Amino acid sequence: MSVYRRASDGKWAGTLDLGRDAQGRRRRHVVYGQLRREVIAKLEEARSRLAADEPVRDARVTVANFINDWLEKALPASARRATTQATYAALARTHLTPAPFGALPLDRLRPSDIEALLLAKRDAGLAEWTVRAIYTVVRQALDTAMRDGLIRRNPAAAVKRPTVNRGEARYLTPEEAGRLLEAAKGDRLYPLLVLLLGSGLRRGEALALHWRDVDLAAGHMRVRWSLARVGGKLVFSQPKTVKSRRFVSLPAPVLETLRRHRVAQAAERLAAPVWHPWPDHDDLVFSTQFGTPIEPRNAARSFARIAGRAGLDGASLHTLRHSAASALIASGVHVRIVQEVLGHSTYAVAADTYAHIAVAQQREAAERLGAAFQW
Repeated sequence: MSVYRRASDGKWAGTLDLGRDAQGRRRRHVVYGQLRREVIAKLEEARSRLAADEPVRDARVTVANFINDWLEKALPASARRATTQATYAALARTHLTPAPFGALPLDRLRPSDIEALLLAKRDAGLAEWTVRAIYTVVRQALDTAMRDGLIRRNPAAAVKRPTVNRGEARYLTPEEAGRLLEAAKGDRLYPLLVLLLGSGLRRGEALALHWRDVDLAAGHMRVRWSLARVGGKLVFSQPKTVKSRRFVSLPAPVLETLRRHRVAQAAERLAAPVWHPWPDHDDLVFSTQFGTPIEPRNAARSFARIAGRAGLDGASLHTLRHSAASALIASGVHVRIVQEVLGHSTYAVAADTYAHIAVAQQREAAERLGAAFQW
């Protein structure tokens, strides 16, 4: 390591010997500064990086170039679900690669740059969940950059994860659910709606349900798949979390509806001029008249028409999931059991989402406590 002052402009310079490369050429790391101590500090940092087997300097590529490389290599090689990868890719291309953020040099990216990005997205009116998702993608991408030795530290790790204010989950009252089912009678979607109300499944989980995973005699089913459109095609994948892969017990009315549906489906299959189910997914509980999976967006559009007839504008298939959870809690089922039924990743998610439903139970508990003592 050597430090000297250049006669040409009076600036201080320092060099650090990095040894020889594969071709035998000597490599040096050169730094500059206005003050001698500034140059010495830079050289000391470079030496500490070498000692830690880290790159002497961060890579001089733009954020956009790195993100594009990450999308082509690291993201597809990850263990993330196909739907998650598609979401991450869409967020990265829409929010991370365009200028001005995408034009920043990767080696000069600072926590304040990421904070500015998130603030700009909030100011643009993006939903809180979207802003948090953007943060998640940029942090995970920069984790890869740090792993690959392109940067020493992940600047996103120093930025607080954006918060999300959970609103009250919309759900149907028993009277509204009755109107919905009445409006759906005779519709091809009727058995699906009954199952969603009686199980709390997600839309993709219900559309991916196989008869081999339904035990009508024992009264339960196993959730092993989820159906979604990814990259322009329908894809069966594992549910979103470990908790999502679960057994769910079914109420008697749901079991009876599924029994009738199975008989009707068998008759439809015999009468169909064409029946071409997908390999390995040839026993779907809910399928088209050709035995193929139901497009989730088509199911959503059909539900919207039924909900409109029932006077339930604004309701969605996901509303039925909330309705199942709300009915369970209102009937006295503990939130932890509801968490297991719905496949929430944590107790906190279920408790926060359905906290407003538990208010009536808390009122009842307070009244019982009031009657427990001689006041």
